Amino acid sequence: MVRTEKKKKSGIRIFVALLLMVVVAALVYKSIITPENHQIPVNEYDDNSSSYSPPISSDHKTMPDPSLELEPEPSVSISPGELNSPNAILINLKDHTVLMQKNSEEKIYPASLTKMMTAIVVIENLPDLKKEITLTNSVFQGLSEADASMAGFQPGEEVRAIDLLYGALLPSGAESCVGLAYYIAGSEKDFVGMMNQKAADLGMHNTHFENSTGLQHENHYTTVKDLSILLSYALQNDTFREIFTSSRHTTPPTNKHPDGITFKSTMFEELNNQSIADVEILGGKTGFTDEAGLCLASLAQVGDQEYILISVGAKGDHYTEQYNITDALAVYNSIEK
Repeated sequence: MVRTEKKKKSGIRIFVALLLMVVVAALVYKSIITPENHQIPVNEYDDNSSSYSPPISSDHKTMPDPSLELEPEPSVSISPGELNSPNAILINLKDHTVLMQKNSEEKIYPASLTKMMTAIVVIENLPDLKKEITLTNSVFQGLSEADASMAGFQPGEEVRAIDLLYGALLPSGAESCVGLAYYIAGSEKDFVGMMNQKAADLGMHNTHFENSTGLQHENHYTTVKDLSILLSYALQNDTFREIFTSSRHTTPPTNKHPDGITFKSTMFEELNNQSIADVEILGGKTGFTDEAGLCLASLAQVGDQEYILISVGAKGDHYTEQYNITDALAVYNSIEK
């Protein structure tokens, strides 16, 4: 009987010990998998997104970091409906914020705003801009018949590339564009292929060029949004910016012009000393065809910020009020100072 009693007590002790071990193990397991104690790795990314997903605190509240707060973006007081131009876009050049847009992704004809692409492709593909280029007779073929604007160079003239660039952007000379295209690529057609490749590289997905000058062609089109991408990019190039913001330029003597040629910017000529307090229009490129209307790509400084405005399609011509200039002055004046 004594042995039986001892065996019973020993069995009970073993059972109790096993039970305690099970309870302790359960408590440890629960403490590991409880959600509020589960830590998210600091550098974890959302599998469904390429952007970083920051960890969320247990109380789902985050305190703002004052050092990350941005100044509010300036606003404009003019409404798109008040513009003469049916297509327009205004962008802060520093952070590329769109402040105003009007039919910005609608297909339009760019006219001579095309020459901005011509210029940047030349600059990026010709290391020596002081290289002299001979303008052959073939450069001028068809330009007068198309009523293209000209810089004033002549067949057989030997001109530096940099002067042709000024001739393309300031007086909007078509012969300057074609001469550069021939020199860079051997033909205007092949040069246009380079223009279209550059447009694709920049993400100008609704743009196609057929020539280097902007002469009207049904398959030569873009959008003001795409043109804003182009101008934002081109202005990062010091040479382009220098030409784009020049009001005049005089070439050195050439074999056809012993006194050189002086160019004046068509935009500054049409601006005609109009100005607004706290607004400085730094540069621009005009354009016009019957199909494209009055066009303008401009750069201005308002306060301590730079802005670009692309406007296309305003009614009128070279002999009417320049509604593209009127729109630019109105828009820049409406930016909150």
